[in-house]
Amino acid sequence: MMKPRLTLTGAAGNNGSYKWLGTALVRALIVILCVMTAVFFLIRIVPGDPAKMILGEYSTPEALQAMHHTLGLDLPIWEQFVRFIQTLFTQGDTGNSIVSGTSTRELIAQRAPVTLLLIVMASVLAIAAALVLAVLAATQKDKLLDHLIRIIPAVTLGMPVFWVGLLFILLFSVRLGWFPVGGSGEGGLSTLHSLVLPAVTVAFSQIPTLVRSLRAQMLEVLESEFVVTLRAAGIPSRVILFKHVLRNSALPTLMLLGVNISYLIGGTLVVEQVFGIKGIGSLLFTSISSRDFPVIQGIALYCALAVVIISLLTEIISGWLDPRTKAQL
Repeated sequence: MMKPRLTLTGAAGNNGSYKWLGTALVRALIVILCVMTAVFFLIRIVPGDPAKMILGEYSTPEALQAMHHTLGLDLPIWEQFVRFIQTLFTQGDTGNSIVSGTSTRELIAQRAPVTLLLIVMASVLAIAAALVLAVLAATQKDKLLDHLIRIIPAVTLGMPVFWVGLLFILLFSVRLGWFPVGGSGEGGLSTLHSLVLPAVTVAFSQIPTLVRSLRAQMLEVLESEFVVTLRAAGIPSRVILFKHVLRNSALPTLMLLGVNISYLIGGTLVVEQVFGIKGIGSLLFTSISSRDFPVIQGIALYCALAVVIISLLTEIISGWLDPRTKAQL
């Protein structure tokens, strides 16, 4: 009697998991479609004529008309949108750059490695620092170290990321000479060394919220009944802290980290400008100044796609760690 019941329960559980995953995928697809539409129309609302940007301020009306035809800007807006969607789904691209004529996919692919490496380094540093600070604050509750860890991040949270980057350059590059003033190195260890300071700058803005979240969750778990029972059983405090408390506290912070990834990506693009890194950020600002809207659209869409994928992975990992979260999605 028990065996059929277990089989039916497992099948129902699998169906529920598939339904939850399908819902998450559909939601992610809807977000991507909304971003595609918003990017296409918003970029055309911004004042400025791309044809005049290319030909110059003193171009003739005939030349401007010919350039509009070449770029497809003389077509109705809905037809431009249809072409945009077709190009995106058939070529994985938003068209060729107005300035260089190169595929936007190729331009972004050339700059993406250094930007992705910077994002990964910043994420690792933010998670490591938040973990250490939150553990120290939670285990030293209401003591001097706890107050310092709570106050200092709260103060630094209001500092603009570009200003923090400039301070780090003045201190660690100009005065101490530990890191290069800018650039991304020549590959290998040189690149890692050059990206340390930018990665610290990006992580600097993410650490306070992660510390606050993880500390609050750890304090809540430390005061729970099962922790008291484990202590009464004589289990070492270190085992309780790292095996039980951190595991039960990590889920809300993990979900917060997934949300903050979008801010981290945006901060990375700004920091690249501060440190003179030839990544996606510098390409974006150059494209904005020249009204190269195919490149702007490509960067916006790829960044949005990265955020959606990371958010989706966060949901999947959260559902795997705690199946109860599936009922809330």
